[in-house]
Amino acid sequence: MRVAIIGAGHAGGTAAFLLRHHGFEGKIALIGEEPLAPYQRPPLSKAYLQGAMTRDNLKLKPESFYQAQNIDFMPGQKAVRLHRGKRSIEMEDGSEIAYDALILATGCRPRRLHLPGADLPHVHMLRDYRDADRLRPALSGLVIIGGGYVGLEVAASAGGAIVLEREERPLARVASPELSRFFADYHRAKGVEIRTNMSVREIAPDGVVTADGKIPCTAVLVSVGAEPNLELAREAGLACADGVVVDHAARTSDSAIFAIGDVTWRPLGRRMVRLESVPNALEQAKQAVAAILGRPPPPPEVPWFWSDQFDLKLQIAGLTWDADRTLTRGSPDAGKFAIFHLQGNRVLAVEAVNSPAEFMAGKKLIELGSIVDPERLRDPAISMKEVTAS
Repeated sequence: MRVAIIGAGHAGGTAAFLLRHHGFEGKIALIGEEPLAPYQRPPLSKAYLQGAMTRDNLKLKPESFYQAQNIDFMPGQKAVRLHRGKRSIEMEDGSEIAYDALILATGCRPRRLHLPGADLPHVHMLRDYRDADRLRPALSGLVIIGGGYVGLEVAASAGGAIVLEREERPLARVASPELSRFFADYHRAKGVEIRTNMSVREIAPDGVVTADGKIPCTAVLVSVGAEPNLELAREAGLACADGVVVDHAARTSDSAIFAIGDVTWRPLGRRMVRLESVPNALEQAKQAVAAILGRPPPPPEVPWFWSDQFDLKLQIAGLTWDADRTLTRGSPDAGKFAIFHLQGNRVLAVEAVNSPAEFMAGKKLIELGSIVDPERLRDPAISMKEVTAS
């Protein structure tokens, strides 16, 4: 049996590891456009950008691992077309790679601004290690367009950037209002200037032009979200929405093709979603490998995310869609608290800042669908162990 994996990021690399870990003895081709072996991306906006982490530290496994595991790792090579009828992949150099099962792990790319000056040399994106290498010497005098997690992480790494956010608050689409206010205030206290309700009109060689005037700068980071790399899937006729449509086994509309990670449009509860996170990539890698090898499917996992900014560790579990109220445990003023999102007396999500016990217990409450006493949950004098036991 031959398994091909297109995309050698965290998702694709993990799928290759898991195949061998579970005893798969067939051929594995791991195809990656980047020259580097599979590596972690979250540190690119944090430790790696700050120079506190080397390129070798980023790697999930050393290069020798792939040879030792008989994984045909193909760096710096691009797949250009899928031939589903004969189950082969056409490569940019004209060669073809046959497969019995194919895993698409093509990830996302940064969303671009369609504005005058968006292609100027001092305008940066951040998706891979080469982007981080180019951005590192430009952190001084940086304007960041977009106040999402990556934008705020880079602002924390830069130590004095200007963040322009078009919404009324940073993290507007991914965090509760209380959490947004806390991070905005914390950043401002650390010297980051956050301007909201900003409409960017143009990027000039010496600044960013907004509806309110020009903001001088020497470098610009555009961080306004990401879009999935769907070209291969769409051209091959696979079902796509805001990602490649997959089922609970990460299987696409073609039974021989799976998709995992940031590129997927996956079922979660009663909804279809696209989740950009390492835990999601790992979960779907487990799903695809289990299906390919005929193993029992892994248990469903509670989605979770994290972000490190300054001395703050944010950990989020669950999703807030159906919540009808929130409660806060701990003190934002002390920089240690958790916001729980509930539907009735059932926890659906938790946003925890420097509160690992609340995060772990909240994640377990979500997984079990437990009913809690909101007043006991709110009271930090009652341990989370006692809350979960009640």
